[in-house]
Amino acid sequence: MTTHPDLAPITRQLRAMYGSRLLVAAVHHIPVFDTLSNGPLSIRQLQDQLPLGERPASVLFPALCAMNLLAYAPDGKLYITELGQYLTQHRATNLRGYVGLEKDDAGVVEMAARLRNDGPLDTPDGISFVKEGDEPSPMDDPLLSRQFTMGLAGRARQLAPLVAARLPRRAGHLLDVAAGTGLYAYEWLLVNPTATATILDRPAVLAVAKELLDEFSRSDRPRAEQLRERVTFRAGDMLTDALPEADILLAASLFHDWPTPTCQHLANRFAAALRPGGELWVHDAFLNDTLDGPLAVTDYSAALFWGTKGRCYSRAEYRSWLAQAGLEPVAETWPTQLDYSLIYARKR
Repeated sequence: MTTHPDLAPITRQLRAMYGSRLLVAAVHHIPVFDTLSNGPLSIRQLQDQLPLGERPASVLFPALCAMNLLAYAPDGKLYITELGQYLTQHRATNLRGYVGLEKDDAGVVEMAARLRNDGPLDTPDGISFVKEGDEPSPMDDPLLSRQFTMGLAGRARQLAPLVAARLPRRAGHLLDVAAGTGLYAYEWLLVNPTATATILDRPAVLAVAKELLDEFSRSDRPRAEQLRERVTFRAGDMLTDALPEADILLAASLFHDWPTPTCQHLANRFAAALRPGGELWVHDAFLNDTLDGPLAVTDYSAALFWGTKGRCYSRAEYRSWLAQAGLEPVAETWPTQLDYSLIYARKR
């Protein structure tokens, strides 16, 4: 397998913009530092005083901790660190005014509004690529779905061989849910020559995935020309439609688009689709279980908050959903690249 350098420095720069917006908003629009200047508060107390909903708080507070501006006391309350004190009004020497030079930036103002509202005020115009209620999915638009899926193809080409190398080597059937490019499944099939796979996604996305399979199968890699016979494309809505049975189910960059109740709903559905002894693998960027970083992931969480209904979650949060779905989470984590890792759970 050809290895490539980790491209995380590029994606980190892209996502840092959203973390910067959180910082300015927390100083000048959502008065986190003013509120905590009176003493430490529990997360719930701070939410109530600002006020902020659960998702905005779960994006903003871990980010400020990752920036070393807030920290958790032994009793679980949040307090302002020594560095963070330089963003308070009571310290004579501070950087509030300097940070405030960006407070009227359109992105900062909009981030503050989305924090207060738990998303954009005009949801259909503000949520990217995620189905909203009974409305049609944005990914049913052929032009939009092609643009988005091909935009993710470069990342998938980088990560898919690493994921395929870590997933189990076995016969059986892989279900790649919301598969996008399909490249994760194609790479896995190359190293599992007797296995089969189903690519599940919206019809317009599958049209792109089929083109990428044609390209993949024409490569000079061993057994690539056989992949067409081993791949099934299935159009469907993972939230509502019946899922095919599988021995391995891959959820790559999937849960982070959705709020917590939907994540539990998906975990339940995915667990039900697994055959006994099957495994559910999650490939994503994970927050620390202590919800205080790492910075690259809190920036990513802010970007997801901006454009989806979700955010980044911790491994503990995932394992809780998987356990409630009747699976047995495995404690180990396998890093890949681009600040991503793999975790999995088994079906008894």
